[in-house]
Amino acid sequence: MTGRSGCCIDSGLEHVNRWCGRVFRRPAGPPTLFGVHPGWLPLSPIHPARTKPIIGLAGGIGAGKSAVADVLQEFGAAVINFDRLSHELLADPDVIGELKTWWGGGICRPTGEPDRAAIARIVFADPDELARLEGVLYPRIARRRETLMTAHAQDPGAGAVVLDAPKLFETGLHELCDAVIFVDTGWPVRLQRVRESRGWTESVLRQRENLLNPLDSKRAMSDYVVVNHVSIEDLRVQLQRVYSQILASTT
Repeated sequence: MTGRSGCCIDSGLEHVNRWCGRVFRRPAGPPTLFGVHPGWLPLSPIHPARTKPIIGLAGGIGAGKSAVADVLQEFGAAVINFDRLSHELLADPDVIGELKTWWGGGICRPTGEPDRAAIARIVFADPDELARLEGVLYPRIARRRETLMTAHAQDPGAGAVVLDAPKLFETGLHELCDAVIFVDTGWPVRLQRVRESRGWTESVLRQRENLLNPLDSKRAMSDYVVVNHVSIEDLRVQLQRVYSQILASTT
């Protein structure tokens, strides 16, 4: 099988991974909490022209990836929020027009804005319809992402670029990243969060997560793990350590 760098994982014993401008060899086992795998050894530079790292965020629904992104932004990173891009582009007249030809005017509110709940009922009940929606949105999101990444790369005030994407691994965005942080939060906490913030039931959360890659796989392919179920202060301490290590690796 292949890791996120596209290099081979040899029987789980070692992993050659492109991380923060270098290739590192990793012993088997999960990444350590709050930091990098023990035993990483730099092999050779792979991004000599990159001036700032690209950091991807991964984790389960309700894990608090956006909270992690907010803290990294406090530390000086520029954040690209893919949920926000998706919401903005879903309201694009061209996108709405195409969706209406498929699903009728019922996917819009009387104001003409997209009825996101109605669209969700359609796409999460039929994988083919979800794929159609993603086929319309993803190319537009990719173009917007490229524009933002170019701007952030030229911004002297941005120490890194963070990709806050719900499907980082599923869409291959992890291939763009120099480091991936996995946000580890237990099921009960995540379920409570989505109940309070989105009104989801347990069955809805399970249905949505079944459409994504397994969390164990994402965790194993990530470079860092932070735990987000205690307090924002605790999260900030963990991220300060991780972010400092990532920046130090690029100097």
